Amino acid sequence: MDIKAKIEEIVTKIKNDKDFSSKFMSDPASAIESVIGIDLPNDQVNALIEGVKGKITLDKAGDTLSSIKKLF
Repeated sequence: MDIKAKIEEIVTKIKNDKDFSSKFMSDPASAIESVIGIDLPNDQVNALIEGVKGKITLDKAGDTLSSIKKLF
């Protein structure tokens, strides 16, 4: 499984699907397993959750930086 690709897929789904976003916020492990279709051990699911949260944070920071650049 390509972890990076799965993280991208999950982040895209979070951004585009409000129901999935709510599910991820309330039960991230279940939300991730529903996308990947595999019941993973907790340590692997937790690593994916942290990867997704990190990617979302980076994307938000990038969006903010782009907005600031447009001011100048």
